[in-house]
Amino acid sequence: MTEQIATLGQLLDAAGTTWRAFDIGRHITKLDKKQFLAIEETKIPYPYPLAGHAWLAIQFWDVKASKEPYVWFLKFPLDEQSRLVSASRDHFANMVIEALGTEITGENAEGKLDNNPYVFTPNANKLAAFNAQVKCLLKQSASQYYEYAQLYFSGKLGFDNWQSVAVQGIADFAMRLDNDNNLANLQAAWGQLPVEVLQPLSAMLEHVAIEPVFAEQLLAYGLKAIEQKDDIALVAALRSLSKTTAQGLTAQLVDAVLRSEMNTQSDVLLTIAGRCFSTLEDPERLHVFMDCCAHHTEIEQLFVSIFTDLVAIPSIRPHLLGLLRKENRSETLARAIGRLFS
Repeated sequence: MTEQIATLGQLLDAAGTTWRAFDIGRHITKLDKKQFLAIEETKIPYPYPLAGHAWLAIQFWDVKASKEPYVWFLKFPLDEQSRLVSASRDHFANMVIEALGTEITGENAEGKLDNNPYVFTPNANKLAAFNAQVKCLLKQSASQYYEYAQLYFSGKLGFDNWQSVAVQGIADFAMRLDNDNNLANLQAAWGQLPVEVLQPLSAMLEHVAIEPVFAEQLLAYGLKAIEQKDDIALVAALRSLSKTTAQGLTAQLVDAVLRSEMNTQSDVLLTIAGRCFSTLEDPERLHVFMDCCAHHTEIEQLFVSIFTDLVAIPSIRPHLLGLLRKENRSETLARAIGRLFS
């Protein structure tokens, strides 16, 4: 049994399951099976590393049974090139085989992997967003909290009456903007939402490929937040825009931030690096961004932690390494880069 199994994909296939894999480190992003196999065989680097790890959700189910799908939330270490450390994956697969054999979906599977060193529990926002997204993919109905959230965002309860709106309801609503009148209601409500709703809502919208019509509204909202020096509103706009289909609008907001007095705010810089990272694939924008990080004075380690984070992302790494050799850098950026190697 163990001889033939070299990858998680093979383990799941050998157990007779239907499965899919997601990255859940930065955004919740479905990984197609060919890509996942190439990652497992270390032919390609992991595309979305976070803190030196691949953060995965693997959803699988027994085709013959009608039970709910099972999910493994797994984190595996990556090497300095962001490739999977195969030994960790092999260790996990062997632990599964020892604990469960190929019966990974049976009654006896419950709780058997609770103390597994590669298993983790996502935070409440991520878990709610993942549950909501999976229900949409499986064409299942939303949770019991969805209708109340719909009612709230329609404005019928009053936007100050947010205390009874569940995080799972907000997640279900965010993942179903195409349904009913949800998008129109959210657009009408957006400017009136209290921060207690805005923050979890933007934590859900960062996983949604929102349409250009709403993205334009968020861009205008973000630009106004820059004018008013409102970092909470700006972070909400950046997070909500980060996965839109209209990435040009995300880039516009990032550029506006980098030109503004908000360009050394730690929360804003961390949000751009963590969520709007694809805009930093542009070498010039990356240069300006890293220069802003170098000029940030409050947190000594901010430049180092953002550099370390971004240099691991395969689509950004070559541009960031190119910046190390660039001639026309500001004195401050040159000094910050120098400190990386001291």
